[in-house]
Amino acid sequence: MKTDLTGGLRPEQDLMLGAAPEDPEMRQGVSMWISLDDPARGLGFPRLGLEAVASEWDRPRHMFQAAWTDGRVVLVAAPGALARGDGPAGRSTVWSSGPFEVRCHEPFRRWTVHYEGTAIDTTVQDQVAGTVDPGRSVDVSFHLECDMAVPPFVQGTLGREARGRMSGDSVEAAFMGGVGGFRFEQLFRGEGSFRAGGGSEQTFSCTGLRILRQGVRDTRGFWGHCWQSALFPSGRAFGYIAYPPRPDGSPSYSEGFVFDGAGELVPAMLVEAPWMTDFVPLGGKVPLVLESERGTATIAAETFVSLVHRQLPDFPPVHQGCVQYMWDGEVAYGMIERSYPADQISW
Repeated sequence: MKTDLTGGLRPEQDLMLGAAPEDPEMRQGVSMWISLDDPARGLGFPRLGLEAVASEWDRPRHMFQAAWTDGRVVLVAAPGALARGDGPAGRSTVWSSGPFEVRCHEPFRRWTVHYEGTAIDTTVQDQVAGTVDPGRSVDVSFHLECDMAVPPFVQGTLGREARGRMSGDSVEAAFMGGVGGFRFEQLFRGEGSFRAGGGSEQTFSCTGLRILRQGVRDTRGFWGHCWQSALFPSGRAFGYIAYPPRPDGSPSYSEGFVFDGAGELVPAMLVEAPWMTDFVPLGGKVPLVLESERGTATIAAETFVSLVHRQLPDFPPVHQGCVQYMWDGEVAYGMIERSYPADQISW
């Protein structure tokens, strides 16, 4: 069975905007989650990315994060100068913020990421305690080449209920950032290199998740989410994003898929999710259950690197990490991001 890696989208939909949108609140975000194929390296990259709002288009923010199994974390989030790139019909194949660059070489097929700069050298334990020393920094060099392996998961397209939650001016659509635009994510395989401080350069193979988002986003009042995804050696994959019930107890947005290794994404319903009622950065159990026309997928999961942000504006505490997943005896390494109201989390 042939796989269409575009998922029916047009090539220009996988490119960045070439100029600031007219709406000053319009945002664009590109991010990557990277999990090494060899867990013995003891390392993962729980989110790298760029983010810009139209009113500050020439100074997009970049984020680089790496985490180790011993709790070490290096991270940076800062604005940087924009370098303009060329592309068709007002689009751009390149987007950058100072030392961070993402580049589309072939839409829905080949992307690269490069970072050459500094980052804060700390631990996830310091993040939890609020004792991160921003003056402790380390030089970082990172390069990634990635080849897409699964059709894009476009939020609000895998079922009538999800489409309703992500359409119009619903609060869930505003949280996702799809108002006036769209968002999708795509699993990939990659090869890369990394160096931190005076350590030797590491080369690695990996799987990962790439996200492109363009739209007006408003996360005021956000009440939490759970987001997991992984690509297995056999080629099969899963992914979902879900919000817990609204504060009044009524249902909220939930959408997911399973993938057989070829063909199209198969819509899946989330049955069980590891809501962030507690936080165990290393060795935390984060299992999930998805149901689809393929049956019930019961997936065991355990965190092996994590970081946490407890003081984000207009956002509850958020956990970002890399996870070992086991599905019917097959093991993969993938991503997790989740958040929950601060007063309902056990630290």
